[in-house]
Amino acid sequence: MLCCGVTCGSHDAVTAERLGVPALAVMTEQFVSAAELMARVLGMPGYAFAVIPHPDSSAGDDDLRAMAGITVAQLRRLLLST
Repeated sequence: MLCCGVTCGSHDAVTAERLGVPALAVMTEQFVSAAELMARVLGMPGYAFAVIPHPDSSAGDDDLRAMAGITVAQLRRLLLST
């Protein structure tokens, strides 16, 4: 499962993990502290997630491709570290 978004993405990813479903979350830099707080509140402090630059909504195609490459590399590291 791959979740994007701040509180919903963190909540869904942590909930899935607690149910035994591998999950990954992606947050923009601006929402890292909110995502960390959500994971802590849900009883999974230190839950790791990918972080991309903010804002992503105004990024052009080349920037989005670069972000996607960085995100995939981060997610691969997260998957292989468990």
